[in-house]
Amino acid sequence: MAKEQKTSGNLFSNLFSWLPVKLPGVNQNSADLDRTSNPELKLIFFIIDWNQLKVISGLFEKLNVGFHFISKGKGTASSEILDLLGIGASGKAVIFCLELPQMVPVLMKEVRKKIGFNNPGAGIAFTVPLSAINSPILRIFKQAVLDNEAPGNIPAGGGEGKQRSGDDKQYFHKDRRNPRDLILTVVNQGYSDEIMNAARKAGAGGGTVLNARSQAHEGTVKYFGISVQKERELIIILTARGEKAPIMRAISEAYGLNSKAQGIIFSMPVENVMGLSFE
Repeated sequence: MAKEQKTSGNLFSNLFSWLPVKLPGVNQNSADLDRTSNPELKLIFFIIDWNQLKVISGLFEKLNVGFHFISKGKGTASSEILDLLGIGASGKAVIFCLELPQMVPVLMKEVRKKIGFNNPGAGIAFTVPLSAINSPILRIFKQAVLDNEAPGNIPAGGGEGKQRSGDDKQYFHKDRRNPRDLILTVVNQGYSDEIMNAARKAGAGGGTVLNARSQAHEGTVKYFGISVQKERELIIILTARGEKAPIMRAISEAYGLNSKAQGIIFSMPVENVMGLSFE
């Protein structure tokens, strides 16, 4: 057994690399943060109106943002809220970007400049820390660190280190006394509206829904005694950490694994939250 674990560990080391992770609002041992010389990497989420996608894609091409992925979703705001915000449609683009920390404020502010003016419902951006990544991808970012610039050929002057400018505070919500969490709920198709109604009653402000497809293992299905639908929905809710527990509890009690929705609910910490609208 020990030999199998050692072999598995060596295989992981050959294919993947550990990354230093700084979890917001969590006390960590310095040894855990310094266990590797590899640079930090962030996964940046941009949730924007679908009709702004071409604008952002053009910006990313201009900045040479190499690692970004796009998924189409829908907003969960009511028609009354959409009318109030002046938004004609609730179609959303969810964009994921892999980047060095110094590129986070650069990308966020550039996106905000492109779509934030005269657009109250422009969207939101936030980051999630990564703990590991496959080694060939990491080498690209390590080379960028050696070159003292991000992969987009932009000097690392907007980063989180000593060079970070003082006016970044106006862009980011990074209050360690009130950290944020991302709640993700995977349910059978057709339950997203009901789940968002329950989440709002528990304190959630809104969310985004993505279509998904289940690939449940036969053993897992037999263990829980359920029949999982292949067509699923992924509901993304960004909330203050203090409001996370009641929202997750409300969803789980009404739409958990033993319900018809067969919901799976989990959360993760987020950083650098920024609204993309100029007030």
